[in-house]
Amino acid sequence: MTEAAARRAPGTPCWVSLMVHDMAATQEFYGALFGWEFRPGPRQLGPYARALLDGKEVAGIGLLPAERQLSIAWTPYVASDDVDVTAATVRQCGGTVGVGPLDAGEAGRMAIGSDPSGAVFGIWQAAEHLGMAVTGVPGAVAWNELVTRETASVTKFYESVFGYTEDAVVSADFDCVTLLLEDRPVASVHGVGHALPPDRGPHWMTYFEVRDVDEAVERVADLGGHAVRAARDGARGRVATVADPEGAEFALVTSAS
Repeated sequence: MTEAAARRAPGTPCWVSLMVHDMAATQEFYGALFGWEFRPGPRQLGPYARALLDGKEVAGIGLLPAERQLSIAWTPYVASDDVDVTAATVRQCGGTVGVGPLDAGEAGRMAIGSDPSGAVFGIWQAAEHLGMAVTGVPGAVAWNELVTRETASVTKFYESVFGYTEDAVVSADFDCVTLLLEDRPVASVHGVGHALPPDRGPHWMTYFEVRDVDEAVERVADLGGHAVRAARDGARGRVATVADPEGAEFALVTSAS
């Protein structure tokens, strides 16, 4: 478990956000699944709520503008000391910036970009809002993983933009890289080749910690979501992939540690 005591170092994943068509139903789903409560956040991009776990901010849920044809997906945000400079670097390194940079009230300044393969991520320059106040406990974010075709080229992009180094798993049949920030693991990149869902393309997957993955998968179904990939034991612990009622996919994990 980590507490957010101060501004995060640039390159650190610091927030996750979900834009949906029905905020009320989505809040009801995640509130029942994770025990979240909600309070209003900055409204520069429309209605937005911050999810709280035991009074501590863990995620955001916003209303997708009716005219925007975006996929419903959890988006990780990475800390930056200067979002304008980082956005320019994203472009220089072959990525795109689709939203911003723009101010989110007094909370901070943000942009949403995508890497050269098309996976979407956010950039956050904190002012009043530092990001997730707690991680790694049941109901909070545990990890972020980029699911992509192959790791080599896209890993270089993230190293150039955010200053990561990599710790690669050397295996003939497993293409996985852990991204390190000052020798600290912050995210992973998993190359799945032709197993990548054609309807989704490369994407970031948010892992949420739960006490019991199998029970949580059943709860998801009871609440109107569904299982995407059955629970299995892996390097991070016991993991399942599920989707909420609007189709946003995320992973549930009971961490090995």
